[in-house]
Parts: sequence; structure tokens; C-alpha cells
Amino acid sequence: MDKRHYFLRKIANTVLTIVVVASFNFVLFRILPGDPARLLLPRGRWDAASITANEKAFHLDKPLWEQFGYYWWDTVRFRFGDSFKARLPVTQVVGERILPTLLLTGTGMVFAILIGVITGVFGGWRRGSLFDTTATGVSMVFYSTPTLWVGMILIGLFSVKLGWFPTGGLEEAGAVYASWWQHTKAILDHLFLPALTFCLVYIGQYHIIMRSSITGVIKEDFVLTARAKGMSNMRVLWHHVFRNALLPTFTLIMINLGLVMSGAILTETVFNWPGLGRLAYDSMMQRDYPVMQAVFLLMSVAVIFANLIADFCYYYLDPRVQA
Repeated sequence: MDKRHYFLRKIANTVLTIVVVASFNFVLFRILPGDPARLLLPRGRWDAASITANEKAFHLDKPLWEQFGYYWWDTVRFRFGDSFKARLPVTQVVGERILPTLLLTGTGMVFAILIGVITGVFGGWRRGSLFDTTATGVSMVFYSTPTLWVGMILIGLFSVKLGWFPTGGLEEAGAVYASWWQHTKAILDHLFLPALTFCLVYIGQYHIIMRSSITGVIKEDFVLTARAKGMSNMRVLWHHVFRNALLPTFTLIMINLGLVMSGAILTETVFNWPGLGRLAYDSMMQRDYPVMQAVFLLMSVAVIFANLIADFCYYYLDPRVQA
């Protein structure tokens, strides 16, 4: 396939997908039950005049098609309006949560990839061994365990029982640190449990996919040929088997890297981590349409672009794409 035609087709598909997702983004949150104009008011002050004033301030009194026009006009200008709850620009509200999310999900994802891929490689290479049985069993347990449970178990063990780590948050409220090192250490202490939770949940995915790919590739004829040439087991594994078995895991890694920008809603909620996942949960509870729309769009675009990058890489990694 012609390289230029392949890349242009993938870019066109990406743009079309973003348009469809952005349009769905507008409809999705408006079919949820609850009236944001009412929820923004203090309990007991739900008078008609206040509700009408809120509806007018945020264009909620306009017909749905007109609200859709406001939404798209703001979106193409990267202006997502003001938060109903915080009364601040949505870009500011969302921007403050990006770095904590990248810190949490990025750290957890890196360790999950390294541990999951390495254990999957050796598990598939030594099928049926004690290591394979143990690693696969543990991976299946974490893969099937809800994130909420994993987080609560870690809090109960390391925070409540042992008292080694804080129960949540990015740092202690109102704390003053004598040096940057103490500040960094405090953040790392708060980061450990949520990052460990995120890591444990994703390790199972990478281990299972990598192990399955390895067990399939080692049956191929080129592996038998490499062994017949007298190559060492490690050379056969890393230079022949691993390279050919990496494609399915690479796809999973790219999809999950897109999720890095979206945060981990359950993990951030359990540990009260001030990231995009927690923001998405809070804005949904408060029916804060502009924030919900911005976070959902950011999540979707991150995943879509991660898939686009994966497609570009496939052109060079998989010879069958060029055929």
C-alpha cells in the first residue's frame, strides 16, 4: 500500500471519528437525569427566579439545537465556557488536573508495562513452569479484581493497619515544607498507593496478552529454523520470538497510553487524587456540563490519537500493512 495514501486515510478516519465523538459528547450528558440549573443552587433556595437566572446565564434556556451551535462554536475555538460550579474557565479547571493525572497514571502505566511484558515473555517461553503458573494466576486475580477493591485493600493494609502511607490526596492540606526534597517526598508518599493500585490492575492485561503472543509465535517455523542454526535460547527469544510477538501488546500499550490523559476515575476517586478522573466524577455528580464535555472530549481525543500513532507505527513494524 502506498505510504502517502495509507497515512492520509488514517488521518481522515481520525478526523471523522473526532467529529462523531464530539457530537455524541454534547448529547450524552444532556440525557442524564437532573437539572443543572437547580443543582447549582443551595438546598432550600430553589425558587423559580433563581433557576431561570441560572438557565439564562449558561444558555440552558435555549433550544437544544441552539445549545449545540454554542457548543461547536466554543469547541472549534478551544473555548469550553465556564464551569457551572467553580465559575471559572473550563480550560483552567481542567488544566490544573492534567499534571496530577499524568503523574499518577504515567507512573503506574510504566511499571505495569515493564513488569507485565517481562513476566509475560518468560511465562510464555516457559509454559507450564512454576513461574508461569504463579505469574499467570496472580495476573488473572488482579485482572479480574475491581479497582475499587484493590485500592481499599491497599488502604486498609498500608495506611490503616501499618500506617506507612497516607490514605489519599496529593499532599497534606496546608502543609509547609522546609525544602523541595521534603515536598517531593511527601508527594511520593501520597503517590505510592494510587500508583500501585493502577499498576496492579493493568499488569494482568499486559502479562496475559504477551504470554499468549509468545506461546503462539514459538510454534512458528522460523523459530525452529533459528534453533536449528544453533542460536542460544536467549537470542531466539529476544531477537526472533519477542519482536514478532510484540504487535498485539504494542496495540494494547498504545490504547492504554491514550487513557493516561483520561486518568483513572476509580483510582482517583478512592484515593481522592486531584486528577482528571476525580474531576470527571465530581462534574458528573454536579451536572457541570461544560467540564464533563471538556474532560470526555479530552479522554476521547487522547485515545483516538494514540490509535493513530499505533497505526503509523504499524506501517513500519508490520510488513503485511505495506503489502
